[in-house]
Amino acid sequence: MNPVLVALAWSLAVSVRAQFQPQLHEHHDMGWVNGYRQGFSFQCPHGEALVAIRSYFSAADGSDRLWSFECQPTPEGLGHPTDCWWDDINRAGVQSKYFESVLDREWQFYCCYYEKRCPYSCMKTTDIPEYHQEEGELVVPSYGYFIRGAQTTFNGVLRDRQWKYILCRMTDFDCEFENL
Repeated sequence: MNPVLVALAWSLAVSVRAQFQPQLHEHHDMGWVNGYRQGFSFQCPHGEALVAIRSYFSAADGSDRLWSFECQPTPEGLGHPTDCWWDDINRAGVQSKYFESVLDREWQFYCCYYEKRCPYSCMKTTDIPEYHQEEGELVVPSYGYFIRGAQTTFNGVLRDRQWKYILCRMTDFDCEFENL
């Protein structure tokens, strides 16, 4: 075999590998709250709400996702939450437990009630991620919107979930009906 061709092929392979190496490990510096196959609990500081959710899927690591969350202070006129609890809808925190036997997670969300404030202008996002096994990202579209709820579907073949989030604004005046 010609040594010049071997050297050229080797340098080309090293060059291609170096070019794609940063893309393969880009997801490592995102401030993930969990490792693969690990449970986690994340909660925004008092008076803040979730405004961004990111996830990165790996089939090689238990068909699991790494998760990252960001919070932002709520508008001053909203006041302070009057009651908070762990439930299955989302507003101010997330916790999850991974189950190796089914390669899936159980979810709970930390919710806060703001007395006399009511949601309005609600919308549901499209699937996040758009396709199973892709990176997922939700960033609340503008200040004053909150994540009010989450809906998820699980694909048993691909061992992954897609999410739809319900985003709402909250009134800046007292409502005359009960906030549900």
